[in-house]
Amino acid sequence: MCGFTGFINLDNQPLNSAVLKRMTDIQIHRGPDDQGMVGFSLFKEPRVEIIDNKESEFKNLHAGIGFNRLSILDLSEKGHQPMISQCGNYILAYNGETYNALSFRDELIAKGHPIKSKTDSEVILYLYIEYGIEKTLELLNGMFAFIIVDLKERRSFIVRDQLGIKPMYVYKTSNVLMFSSEIKSFTQHPEFKAQLNQNHLDEYLLFRYCAHDRTLYKNVKQLPPGHYYEISQDEIKVKEYWSYNLINENAISLNDALEQLNITFKESVKSQLMSDVLVGCQLSGGIDSSLVTTYAREFFNANMDTFSIVFSDKNYSEEEFINYVTNQTNSDSHRYQYSNQYAFENFFKATWHLDQPMSIPNTLGIKRLAERAKENVTVLLSGEGADELFGGYSRYHDLSCRYYMNLKGYSKMPVIGNRIQDKYDLSLTPEDFFVMSSSAMSLKDFKTFSVANDIESVLAERKRLFPSNGDIIKRASSYDLKTYMVDLLNRQDKMTMAHSVENRVPFLDRKMVEFVAALPSNLLVKKCTDIRYLNKSNRYTKLILKELAVKRFDQDFVYRKKSGFPLPVKDLFLKTKMNELIEDQLLPGIKSRGLFDFEAISKIWNKKENNFSKSDLKNLWMFFAFETWAQTFLDSKYNG
Repeated sequence: MCGFTGFINLDNQPLNSAVLKRMTDIQIHRGPDDQGMVGFSLFKEPRVEIIDNKESEFKNLHAGIGFNRLSILDLSEKGHQPMISQCGNYILAYNGETYNALSFRDELIAKGHPIKSKTDSEVILYLYIEYGIEKTLELLNGMFAFIIVDLKERRSFIVRDQLGIKPMYVYKTSNVLMFSSEIKSFTQHPEFKAQLNQNHLDEYLLFRYCAHDRTLYKNVKQLPPGHYYEISQDEIKVKEYWSYNLINENAISLNDALEQLNITFKESVKSQLMSDVLVGCQLSGGIDSSLVTTYAREFFNANMDTFSIVFSDKNYSEEEFINYVTNQTNSDSHRYQYSNQYAFENFFKATWHLDQPMSIPNTLGIKRLAERAKENVTVLLSGEGADELFGGYSRYHDLSCRYYMNLKGYSKMPVIGNRIQDKYDLSLTPEDFFVMSSSAMSLKDFKTFSVANDIESVLAERKRLFPSNGDIIKRASSYDLKTYMVDLLNRQDKMTMAHSVENRVPFLDRKMVEFVAALPSNLLVKKCTDIRYLNKSNRYTKLILKELAVKRFDQDFVYRKKSGFPLPVKDLFLKTKMNELIEDQLLPGIKSRGLFDFEAISKIWNKKENNFSKSDLKNLWMFFAFETWAQTFLDSKYNG
C-alpha cells in the first residue's frame, strides 16, 4: 500500500520538480518508508530520468511521477518506486496489493525478464511488457491503482482495480493532466484551484457522496472501478475492462454452493495474509469481520490480533459480540475507547484526509482504530463489501417483497414500521425503488433543503449505473457495488492510510466476487411472496453467508439485528466543544455560502432544547460535514 501522484504537461512545458515534490510530500502519510520521483518526456523525444530530491526545472522533461512507499512485501530497496524497466522504456508507480502477482514471477523470468525483487509491483511492470495492458488486467486479482508509462509506444495508462478498493483521481485542463491517490495533492500545483462543482451538489445531498466518475470538485474525476485512462499525444480515452454486470448465473444447489463458498473464501483469506509485516483484523463484532478473523485463525493458524472500537455507553457498544468472537478464535483483542472529545479534535483532520465531506459519522471510529492499531500492525483485514455482494441490507429484502408482491397484483405497499415513505410508492419501477432506498435523505427533506432541487437529473445519473438486464436482486447488487460500496472503500482507505495502515478486504477478492455473482439470487435474498415477511429482513438477507456463519457461530449471533456501527452524534453536537464550533463557525459558514436552505437547517438545529429525531441528526451531520470540507478545501482554512 502506497500513494503516488504526478502530472503530464500536455503542452510540453518543462517539468517543475519542486511542484512535483510538494504534491508528493502532502500525501507522505500513505508511504513513510521511502520516497522516489522520476521525470519523463512522453510525446516529444521520449526519455526518463530519476529526479529524487532535485528541485529544479527540467527543459527536456514534461511530466513526472512522485511516489511514497509503505513497505509490505520485500522490504528491501529493490521495491523502490517509481520503477523503471531495465531497458529504460517503461515506468511503473503502483499502489495496492495484487495477491496472485507472484505466481507469474517464475514464468516471466523464464521468458527472459530481469525481475530482481519479490514485489508484486515489479511483476506487474513485466507482465505489461510481455502481454500489454488488456491481457495484464485480465490476469490480476487484487486491489490496485497504478500508472504505466510506455515510452516506446508514447502512451501511458492510469488504472483502477475492478471493485474500486484503491482510490485514483484525475484533473484535466487543456494544458495539464494530473493524477493522484488523493485529491489534496492537486492543491500543490499552481494550475489547480479547489472549486465546488455545483452540478453534483444535489447528488451529495441526497446520497451523501458522488458516484462513478463524479466528485464535488470542478474538473476532478475519480476513475471508476474496472476502468483505465489511456493517454496518447492525440487523445485521452477512458475504457472499461471489467464489470460485475457481465457475469452470468449458474444453476447450483445450496449444499454445493456452500462447499464452494467455503473453499473460495479460504483461498481469499489465505492470499490476503501474504505480507512481510504483521497483519491483524478489524473486528466490529458483526458476522463479516468475524468470519474473516475465524477463517484466518482456524485454517491458517494466523497469529492475528483483533482491533476494535468500543463505547462506554452500552447502547452503542458491540463488545459482547467482540468477546464472543475473540473467545471462539482464541485471538488477542485490542480495544480502543471512542470518545466525543476525539471526534471533536479530529473533525477537520479526518475531513482533510478524506478529501470530501465526512458524511458518515463512524468514519471517525475507523480513524481512531487505525491510529491505535498502527502501534501493533501495518495491515488490517476487514469485512467490507459483504453486504453489497451478498445482499445484506434490508433494502434488498424490501425490493424482493415489493417486486414479487407487485407481480401478484397488490395494489399498494403496506405501511413500513409506523410510517409510509415516498420511496415505497408502488408507482416506482424496481430500479427507482432501489436507488431511492439507498438514499440518505427522504424526498420531502431533499425538497426542503435543496436550493437547486434538481431531483430528476440526480436520479437519471444514478439509474444509468443500474444494469438493465438480469435478475432484479443481482442488478441491485451490481448498482451497490458501483456506488455505495466504492464510497465505503474510499473511507476505509483514507482513514487507515492516514496512519500508514493498509486495509485489505477478503470478501472483495476477484474470485470471490465472480463466484457470488454467478450464484442464483435465491441463495442471497429470500423471495418475499408473503406480506408477513416484509419487515424481517435479518432472517432473509445474505442467506448463504449466514448459512456459512452458523457452522461456526450460534444462531442468535448470526441472526441478530444489524447495528451498523452507530456513534453518539447527539452528545457530540450538544455536550462537547463541537457545540461551540457549530454555533460560531459552521452555521455561519453554511449561511454565508448560501448553498442550502439555511432557515430550514436553523429550524432543525433549534430543536436541540427539545429533541432531535434520527433524521434530524443525520441531516445536520451532512450539513456540518459539508461545511467542514468547504472550509478545509474551498476556503483553504486547514492544511492537515
